[in-house]
Amino acid sequence: MLTFEENELLCRTGPGTSMGELFRRFWIPALLSEEVPTSDCPPVRVKLLGEELVAFRDTQGRVGLVDAYCPHRRAELFYGRNEEGGLRCAYHGWKFDAEGKCVDLPTEPPESNFKHKIHITSYATKEHAGLVWAYMGPKERKPELPELEWMRVPPDHVYVWKWIQESNYMQGLEGEIDSSHLAFTHRRLDEEPPVTTEVGVPAPNAIYAQTDTVPRFDIKERPGGLLIGAWRDATEDTYYWRITWFLVPFYSMTPPGGARVYVPRDDESCWVFGVTYKYDRALTDKEREAWRSGKANGTPELIPGTWRTQRNKDNNFLINRELQRARYYTGIESFREQDIALTTSMGAIIDRTKEHLGTSDAAIIASRRLLIKLARALQEGQEPYAAYHGEVYRGRGVALLLKKNVPFDEGAKEFIKGANLF
Repeated sequence: MLTFEENELLCRTGPGTSMGELFRRFWIPALLSEEVPTSDCPPVRVKLLGEELVAFRDTQGRVGLVDAYCPHRRAELFYGRNEEGGLRCAYHGWKFDAEGKCVDLPTEPPESNFKHKIHITSYATKEHAGLVWAYMGPKERKPELPELEWMRVPPDHVYVWKWIQESNYMQGLEGEIDSSHLAFTHRRLDEEPPVTTEVGVPAPNAIYAQTDTVPRFDIKERPGGLLIGAWRDATEDTYYWRITWFLVPFYSMTPPGGARVYVPRDDESCWVFGVTYKYDRALTDKEREAWRSGKANGTPELIPGTWRTQRNKDNNFLINRELQRARYYTGIESFREQDIALTTSMGAIIDRTKEHLGTSDAAIIASRRLLIKLARALQEGQEPYAAYHGEVYRGRGVALLLKKNVPFDEGAKEFIKGANLF
């Protein structure tokens, strides 16, 4: 249970907040590169950490990320003209380049130097792994990009998509590292998961997650976040281990080879970037199409032309009570939206003073404590180590059987030997 003050610190990420200042020390996924596909294409609305922004790709191919509103009369630049190296406001023609400098002021006389005094808020950007990344912190503190495994594979090995989740970022992130809910939320009533008995063999859907509903946790703090091992009884001499990562400030790595990023739009909603990748081969066209269409197991179907899921709180996530009795434990057909439904049902921001946490919530407790600790340390002048050491993000989520006397981190390291991750 958190106090009211701790919960406020954890959840509020707008300008001037402690957690917001922490997040601004890292590169932040802002949008998909495909949203600004070509030079001089239409601008795109972007909301990050409570700030309303607009992104555009200029004539030279650079991505600008600037204040959404023109500093003249505050007209929205989303309606502007992206042309000849800058974004021009459609109201009075004021024009700004990707760095936020005013490059044309057609409403002022030619001899005026007024345009040299005008500058719009802008943030540095980089492109990598199909994403436009933004840095919103102090210019003198620019960090490194995280060396996540999906950031280090060839472009044809990874596919990234996104959606809006209508809750605080932390609710979704907590769901990613909550191994106990697998026995319930994602249970199929009409089929049994495969049984795996061979030591060291990947077992992402092992039946042991259902036969033993009480996972025990071994959590190790690492420079990049938390390495989380959750074990269940399997065979006479083995445990079933589900090994996940929480990497600061908003990354998760889950088996088998998946990742999610929960980036606050504001305090009551977040962008979720889903990642699928193969470390040893390219994705096939069929796989990409499954993820793109929302037909794959981990992707939600979206309302066309939006980033909102078709199943959402307004239609009760299309819960089907017949299916709930016969096939899906939740009655919700989509694997991903089973999670979204339950995390958004808590409200936009959970009142964590009313929670009653148990032993299976160990990873959730640890992740909250870590973020609060880092935010408070930054208040005292201590910069977050991970922001400036991209190598600490090297990890992979795995699930497998290990002998009972084998430490889970050693067993996992042996399993992914040669990947240079741990």
